[in-house]
Amino acid sequence: MSHSPRIPSPDRRSVLRGTVAASAALALPTMTAAPALALSGRPRAAWGVQTGDVTSSSGLVWVRSDRPARMIVETSATESFRNAHRWHGPLVGADTDFTGRTALRGLPAGEQVHYRVTLADPEDPRRTGEPVYGTFRTAPAKRREGVRFLWSGDIAGQGWGINPDIGGYRAYDEMRRLDPDFFLCSGDTIYADGVIEPSVTLPDGRIWRNITTEEKSRVAQTLADFRGNFRYNLLDENVRRFNAQVPTVVQWDDHEVRNNWYPGQILDDPRYTEKNVNVLAERSRRAFGEYFPISTLAAAGCEGRVHRVVRHGPLLDVFVLDMRSYRNANSPGRQPDDTQGILGAEQLAWLKRELSRSRAVWKVIASDMPLGLVVADGTANFEAVAQGDPGAPLGRELQIAELLRYIKHRRITGTVWLTADVHHTSAQHYDPSRAAFKDFAPFWEFVSGPLAAGGFPANALDATFGPARVFVRAPERANVSPMESPQYFGEVDIDGGSGELTVRLRAEGGTVLFSKVLQPGRVGQ
Repeated sequence: MSHSPRIPSPDRRSVLRGTVAASAALALPTMTAAPALALSGRPRAAWGVQTGDVTSSSGLVWVRSDRPARMIVETSATESFRNAHRWHGPLVGADTDFTGRTALRGLPAGEQVHYRVTLADPEDPRRTGEPVYGTFRTAPAKRREGVRFLWSGDIAGQGWGINPDIGGYRAYDEMRRLDPDFFLCSGDTIYADGVIEPSVTLPDGRIWRNITTEEKSRVAQTLADFRGNFRYNLLDENVRRFNAQVPTVVQWDDHEVRNNWYPGQILDDPRYTEKNVNVLAERSRRAFGEYFPISTLAAAGCEGRVHRVVRHGPLLDVFVLDMRSYRNANSPGRQPDDTQGILGAEQLAWLKRELSRSRAVWKVIASDMPLGLVVADGTANFEAVAQGDPGAPLGRELQIAELLRYIKHRRITGTVWLTADVHHTSAQHYDPSRAAFKDFAPFWEFVSGPLAAGGFPANALDATFGPARVFVRAPERANVSPMESPQYFGEVDIDGGSGELTVRLRAEGGTVLFSKVLQPGRVGQ
């Protein structure tokens, strides 16, 4: 299949001007300005820039300052910034951990946009820091232009942090060089419950070294702890370069707060002095909204929501789910009636409504957890949808059955499920001919990850919705380090001419492990 035509990549030098060169130790940018700038009190943007939720006409630009500053964004069709458009952003300060976002609207569709962010002293606008540069492509207005994006998740998990000996988060550099239209981050953007030690001894005797910070030396409980967790990944030069070139669509899962959390949970973990998960989740949600440019979340406070639709031209709508905020408690999952489920009644109604309204050829359902893979929480409870009973839907499966039935009966075409979470990569085909529950149309679910975390063996399948594992690549033991096993990410390429959607499951190092072509206009595949 031919690839959709690419707008030429920006000059790498212009992108790299927007990143901060890491030191040999990838040291944490300090909270004070560099000596040359400190005398004049000019703010610095040492954490780079990023864009998020980019559509055919809009997007959000993010930056973090080292002190109070006014955020100014300029956009241009060229790297020379002739005839640049200026956007006056917010005054950033301690209330948002000095992060800020500026909404860009009225952008041209299907075009490369160059931007630079300047931070100005709020007392004297003439005192500005060095501009930080980035670029992104807006979504196309015409179908023939095609769409290509990547997805993965699970970053800095299981104690495997930024290792300078192997070049940090190398997969980010590989993804950047593929120059996708955007990156879908499927959750576990941090591991707030995971401590990063200075070194770890591998089974073969080699030493894994981590960059460490104070906030990663303990589990996150305070707002400052959560903010420090989100800052940690920005220490990696690969991440900052990637952010300056590739827009993101971000969702969260459990490790943004704590492993396998659910609303109302009271912890018995001795590492925590704050036992109320709702308190921890509120603090994490605030930091999450501060450190990612998400169109439905406020930059300060906890207003807004994670679930949303990001429309990427006539070929693609991305339905971003939140399987954390509205779920019921983890349980054996055998209840015969469950209206709350894993999405909550309100989010389920929203998803049905938005799927029905969508006119996109393809409807990617970005799920932070898989549907038919059994994910346990302890010895008796279950964390995801499936609970190991191959019979008729029970527990959270009831809500998914309702959704799948709705998609079939409304004849909603082109649905594809993408997820991460389980730390291996696989492709599952769901078919009613193999299922205990039969009132749905066949569909595909693709799993890819981790991006910078430990690898784990493949999970068992639950036959309720008839999944068949067509492909899997997973280690044989738990928590295999990124030194021992490649990291994984997926690629989706939608051809503008034929409308075909190709999924490629990739391993770090450039290998395509599996590829599947799906045809447009079908209720089931």
